[in-house]
Amino acid sequence: MTIDSSSTFAFGTRAIHVGAPIDATTGAVIEPISLSTTFGQSEPSKPIGIYEYSRSANPNRDNFETAVASLESAKYAIALASGSATTALVIQSLPIGSHIISGGDVYGGTHRYFTKVANHHGVEATFVGDLVSDLESSLRPETKLVWLETPSNPTLKVTDIAKVKQILQNHQQATGNKVLLVVDNTFLSPYISNPLKFGADVVVHSVTKYINGHSDVVMGVLATNDTDLHEKFRFLQNAIGSIPSPFDSWLAHRGLKTLHLRLRQASTSAQKIAEYLQSKIEDGSVIHVNYPGLKSHEQHGVVLRQHRDGLGGGMISFRIRGGAKGASVFTSSTKLFTLAESLGGIESLIEVPAIMTHGGIPKAEREANGVYDDLVRVSVGIEDTDDLLKDIEQALHKVKGL
Repeated sequence: MTIDSSSTFAFGTRAIHVGAPIDATTGAVIEPISLSTTFGQSEPSKPIGIYEYSRSANPNRDNFETAVASLESAKYAIALASGSATTALVIQSLPIGSHIISGGDVYGGTHRYFTKVANHHGVEATFVGDLVSDLESSLRPETKLVWLETPSNPTLKVTDIAKVKQILQNHQQATGNKVLLVVDNTFLSPYISNPLKFGADVVVHSVTKYINGHSDVVMGVLATNDTDLHEKFRFLQNAIGSIPSPFDSWLAHRGLKTLHLRLRQASTSAQKIAEYLQSKIEDGSVIHVNYPGLKSHEQHGVVLRQHRDGLGGGMISFRIRGGAKGASVFTSSTKLFTLAESLGGIESLIEVPAIMTHGGIPKAEREANGVYDDLVRVSVGIEDTDDLLKDIEQALHKVKGL
């Protein structure tokens, strides 16, 4: 059966049942894939059903959007062709001459869009070290949006969303200028955190990562409770046409149904791996560990308020001894952690951000935000925890001889 998106059922129940109607004709409990690009009409401008053309709307995309909206505690969700397309759509909704503020420690693709694309469309970006302490002094009359990643990519800094929202509300009361707060929730997924509950106006995801969770779909989504914003974004989605295919929407919806199970396992393993890595600081194998679930994390108090059950998520980053060579040897020596970009899949991945995901950011700028040549980023999958720990241990041993 399907349940209403506003249902009070628990997360896992909604993940499986919201947006999942039983087929009225066949009784199929899994929705069919609607590949048709166009839909018949009984007479001119009178569609037989509710659909006309798949760029504007499609049953599989609609069902996926309904499910995401429920899990993010949102009224609306809009699916797009990629996480980067989602970023682009949000920024393209701003008027020419707008100013945006972002944390400096952001995904390399987001940094690339802000600095090499948005600026050509009349939107200027300012990057700050800390969005709580540095935000107020960076606001301008033309500031229209604050972009927040929490935890940040790749150093896993956690930002108090409610505090950022309060700063923006105070600014609006003083100046009359409303600044949107957009939170990238990719690293946590809707299971661990719901930024709209803490004051975000819009939440965005690379569906490619945890929501889909199987490394076989490139896709993005945004969610909001603001009707005006939703209508603006929906118009742009249709006008620009950056939409996911019905098959990708179907796959992502299938992946979403096990999100709660996957994130629990990934978080459990990541916590143990982070604790192990932290223990290796004493012998000099590891310099520093970034993981929100550690009590030593600088913003651990925020984690306890903002994350479900204080979960740290499945992402870890750490600085390893031996500099760039140490990072290279370590990431090339793991057997279960595949050396590859991306994150959030069922399989564990590992990478060196300085020369992979964040390689396009100037060295001085990325190091100012903690992205050093010796930083390793780990996406913990859902393999057996002990096997993953053994793999980390043997790879660290390879670095000791450097």
